[in-house]
Amino acid sequence: MNNVTDRNHPASGEPESLPRLLREPAPDVLEKTFLGDYLRWVRQHRGLRFGSYEDLQRWSVRDLDAFWSSIWDYFQIRDHGSYERALSDPRMPGARWFEGSLINYAENALLGVGRTAPGPRSGGDDADTAIIGISQTRGQIELSFAELQDKVSRCRHALQQMGVGKGDRVVGYLPNIPEAAIAFLATASLGAIWAGCAPEFGAQGVIDRFAQIRPKVLFGVTGYTYGDKPVDRSAEFAQIRAGLPDLESTVVVPYGQYNSGAAPDSVDWTKLLSEGSEAEMKFEQVDFAHPLCVLFSSGTSGKPKAIMHSHGGFVVEHVKNSALSWDLQAGDRMVWATTTAWMVWNSLLSALLLRASIIMMDGNPMYPDLDNQWRMAEELEPTLMGVSPGFIMACRHAGIEPGSMYRLDSIRTLGASGSPLPEAGHQWVHENFGSDVVFNLGSGGTDVCTAFVQSGPWQRDWAGEMSGKCLGVNVVALDDGGHPVEDEFGELVVLDPMPSMPVGFWGDDGDQRYRASYFERYPSAWWHGDRIRFRSDTGSCRISGRSDATLNRGGVRMGTAEFYNVLEERPDVVDSLIVHLEEPAGGHGELVLFVATCDGELTTERRASIVTELRNQLSPRHVPDHIVLVQVIPRNRTGKKLEIPVKKVLTGVPVTDALSLESLSAAGAMGPVERFARQRIARLTRA
Repeated sequence: MNNVTDRNHPASGEPESLPRLLREPAPDVLEKTFLGDYLRWVRQHRGLRFGSYEDLQRWSVRDLDAFWSSIWDYFQIRDHGSYERALSDPRMPGARWFEGSLINYAENALLGVGRTAPGPRSGGDDADTAIIGISQTRGQIELSFAELQDKVSRCRHALQQMGVGKGDRVVGYLPNIPEAAIAFLATASLGAIWAGCAPEFGAQGVIDRFAQIRPKVLFGVTGYTYGDKPVDRSAEFAQIRAGLPDLESTVVVPYGQYNSGAAPDSVDWTKLLSEGSEAEMKFEQVDFAHPLCVLFSSGTSGKPKAIMHSHGGFVVEHVKNSALSWDLQAGDRMVWATTTAWMVWNSLLSALLLRASIIMMDGNPMYPDLDNQWRMAEELEPTLMGVSPGFIMACRHAGIEPGSMYRLDSIRTLGASGSPLPEAGHQWVHENFGSDVVFNLGSGGTDVCTAFVQSGPWQRDWAGEMSGKCLGVNVVALDDGGHPVEDEFGELVVLDPMPSMPVGFWGDDGDQRYRASYFERYPSAWWHGDRIRFRSDTGSCRISGRSDATLNRGGVRMGTAEFYNVLEERPDVVDSLIVHLEEPAGGHGELVLFVATCDGELTTERRASIVTELRNQLSPRHVPDHIVLVQVIPRNRTGKKLEIPVKKVLTGVPVTDALSLESLSAAGAMGPVERFARQRIARLTRA
């Protein structure tokens, strides 16, 4: 990127002043972490030594075959075949991984990979807790690994009786509850393909996704409780069934007051699991690239993409990430507030690969107040707790200090992802959790179901930055000419294949949509659509927002995250969203800023203060032309601000064409945007 002149991006391309160092790796970090044990194994079995995380990361991308084979061998992934090379064809798209291996994700999840903790396995036996389910619809549920395997075996038997086999599709209209994990693992054990949607999605949003893959069996609930509000979904469930013509069987999971009585001609989950008690747990062995599940893109721009992920890709990527970046070990506990429609749900379930427990939360994580998640953590003692950047900023604005208000000694890693985090939020985490807790701020995507960049126990933590590149991920920033750059923002591009890249899109004959999504701009490299800057001095990075949301004001380009860094440090601004409306004939265009304030007011004095701060902190060119007060900023269900759909609506695109309303995290959030759009278009028409 050229012509960058604001305070965060010197035009010279030289690094700005060093960010504040918040955490150094612990002196004994390599003595007690999974990463340290892996390094000892690599030294003993591969003859390699690494003096820093950066040295290790460079090797991991310079010799992809050696790195990924070391991951496979070190973790003793359960494989019933034989592979010669980890990467037999490195071309993108179409890279071929671990050819000759025969694997099943469910087997590795239910039995654990061979190495689930440093040294001798410390996590225990079949009596260990696998899943803790907490819900606002019913009481707490706990399942041991033995109980989980028994239920998966029974569900597997039932699916076989329904005619489900390798390659068939099974879908779930389910919350984040243990039954969803059981159905998913049973499906995977057969070599069938799973897809899920959360029940807060309306019927059409679910049909738009599930109908693409023509499922044979549907699991679902007919209602749930969100906070203290009962939500009846029996009508939506009936519509979904009617909208899936290839459906052969429907299973209703009783949930609180909601049961199969609301869905005639369906199978009751309880009855289904009461059969097949003598069924033997078996696992269909499949090729590395055999589809495991379909994850759908958010649908905020066009028809949701049906992204196919593989058994092998999930196993090898998720054990690497969970163990070496998150330091999850057997006997640990992981919790992350998620729905079954978000990639984080899959990452949560993959903690089972390492014989760690997972805490599945369903309901409103903010009910009855922001403290709810911290109270849960005090009670259930997770080792890894994931939260959203929006939640962090909300806690900061509310003056919550969890480090002193709650006993949170169990937490070793606090994770965050989904959207950029202002520096003030980063500082809040450090002030509340100190240097003993690794703050793992990362960024990736549903497309790879993992991160490209994040932190880890052997990396430094810099204020306002993500610590660096993930192992095995050759990610760089490219300038407008396609050249790698540092100390300035460029396009986030992955130059070499990753095992968890999709095996394709469902129904995409010839991979045309797949290629157009990731490889059209750079034919031999993965283009992700984010703007990122890597620092040459710290190796850390910062994402400024989506490429198509970058603001180009009079030739000066700036990422939207830079606005949010300024605005959301203000105690009176709860949330914000900025878009730039270009003029076809050139010129500055219009900057429109939406803000949600702490008291729901936007006085003349506050408006002037916002303008002054943006002028001083960014530049005079980046003063908004319009500041619009809203109650809530439009975000999708994973917490990302909907900058592009908002921009489309402001230029006259009907809201239903700009995005799927099912993707909104808060119903009605687009209402103020629509009203301002009508006013703007009327004003331009009069002019």
